[in-house]
Amino acid sequence: MSGAEAGAPLFDRLCLVGVGLIGSSIARLAKERGDIAGSIVATARSAATLARVRELGIADEVEPDVARAVQGADCVILCVPVGAYAKVMAQMAPHLSPGCVLTDVGSTKGSVVRDLSPLLPPGVHLVPAHPMAGTEHSGPDAGFASLFQGRYTIVTPLPDCDPDAVEKVRELWRRAGSNVETLDPATHDKVVAIVSHLPHLIAFTICGTADDLAEETREAVLKFAASGFRDFTRIAASDVDMWRDIFLNNREALLEMLARFTEDAQALGRAVRWGEAEFIEDRIRRGRRIRRGLVERGQA
Repeated sequence: MSGAEAGAPLFDRLCLVGVGLIGSSIARLAKERGDIAGSIVATARSAATLARVRELGIADEVEPDVARAVQGADCVILCVPVGAYAKVMAQMAPHLSPGCVLTDVGSTKGSVVRDLSPLLPPGVHLVPAHPMAGTEHSGPDAGFASLFQGRYTIVTPLPDCDPDAVEKVRELWRRAGSNVETLDPATHDKVVAIVSHLPHLIAFTICGTADDLAEETREAVLKFAASGFRDFTRIAASDVDMWRDIFLNNREALLEMLARFTEDAQALGRAVRWGEAEFIEDRIRRGRRIRRGLVERGQA
């Protein structure tokens, strides 16, 4: 396959649109390995972000204009919040080169297909992807080259997508150290709704509940926070724009999982109210079983 020969960079010119945690991690990885891109161009909306990228030296070229940034690129990766995709695509679509692979790192995939496909120029290959890796930190300083090591990246190609383009995206994430899997966009969105989006929704809600407590109680919560609550606060410290857009763009799947969770939480609450020890024990055992499964798969 062209560009994938041993020792040759996978892409000649890689353009990163957005240089936060994920974008800057890809940039660092590509710089470190040398076999992902011949050159790296970075673009972002914020002048401060671009200035910091220049200082860090993680891109070969920093370009404030997204239209100029994507010109001549054989791979463009969208690393901005999914709610911005349609606007960014409208700006860059006329300037994408034929044969370019357009991919992304967004946590929703149905909305990506919805927002990008109608504006896709002929000869440009859309291959949506989602590296399931991250931290609560954001910005170009937050990235690190090993972020994707041992984590899953889900590729959600469209049925008529060019097989070589799909394989290049899969190879990109293999070189990043990811375990690469393939799902259709709808299945992806349901899976991440339960394993990622719902836990974040719950974490934001619990922290909001704690924040609404009377002043003296809230201070005690912060002083005596146990590990479970600290884990929720870590999740709840995530990027505001990114998670607002995720919730709004995976609305149906998230609400479905929230409804199922609400029913199960109410059932457990009834068991606590009525002293149904066997039901409570079953729920705890099921949680332990899920945890063991994660440990066995090296995902804990």
